[in-house]
Amino acid sequence: MRHTIFLLFIPFFVVSCNSQNSIERIIDIKYAEVNNTNLLLDIYLPSHIKNPNMVVWVHGGGWVCGDKNNPPIEIVNKGYALASVNYRLATEAQFPAQIFDIKAAIRFLRAKASEYQYNAENIVIAGSSAGGHLAALVGVTNNTPDLEGTLGDYLDTSSAVQGIVDFYGPANLLTILNQSTPHSMKVRVPALKKLLGDLPEKRTELAKLASPVFHVDDTDPPLLIMHGNQDLQVPIDQSHELENEYKKHHLEVQFKVIYDGGHGGPKLETQENYDITCKFLDKIFKVNS
Repeated sequence: MRHTIFLLFIPFFVVSCNSQNSIERIIDIKYAEVNNTNLLLDIYLPSHIKNPNMVVWVHGGGWVCGDKNNPPIEIVNKGYALASVNYRLATEAQFPAQIFDIKAAIRFLRAKASEYQYNAENIVIAGSSAGGHLAALVGVTNNTPDLEGTLGDYLDTSSAVQGIVDFYGPANLLTILNQSTPHSMKVRVPALKKLLGDLPEKRTELAKLASPVFHVDDTDPPLLIMHGNQDLQVPIDQSHELENEYKKHHLEVQFKVIYDGGHGGPKLETQENYDITCKFLDKIFKVNS
């Protein structure tokens, strides 16, 4: 069981860019406070780029474990600023606390852009597994009052993002259990009970609120999805559901199926997939510049 949970939050990128550029790391920055607890993020800046564009990374861990400490640094080597965010786990607070935290972090990052010297006019949010779910949900709920929250000091600053990168994240909490294998049910059922307070079928409205597929509309930003078709933790049908919703609304979506790929692992961690991701980021920032 311990090994299975670990697989849920391994960073996606392990491919080296062979970059010799140094990275400035600013760790444990307080972006908000809740219940006398500081919410923290880390910022990574490429030394060779002035005012780099910002990517926000959301870690996985089945909503119940994981932290900000191992983000995909290769994004920084490519020339982007990267902010890795800690949020309240479901063991500490039920949904929608996680989304409130991440949106507060985005507001903070936008407000502090000149101080830390990056460009946050446009932001792309990315994550893997549970982090992919939260990244997608943040991305498709731009300007959604019920999921904005009131944390932090910058409530008048936008929490909107201009692009989403979703690595094998859940998308519909009302269908995920029916799509799951017995193996993944052992992890998924207790995690969902922690996140929602009970099984999705017993918390239907909250499960819908927590599911990206129910929020997609014509205003949502471009989306990149990667998902292994042999994923035993998060069924690939979850990503197909999100892709289909995007297509219904004629939105920009790119879905890379990783054939014979599992939940993360070497089939996903390739130079080709890294290049696809960087090309997506380049396009987002170029279009919005």
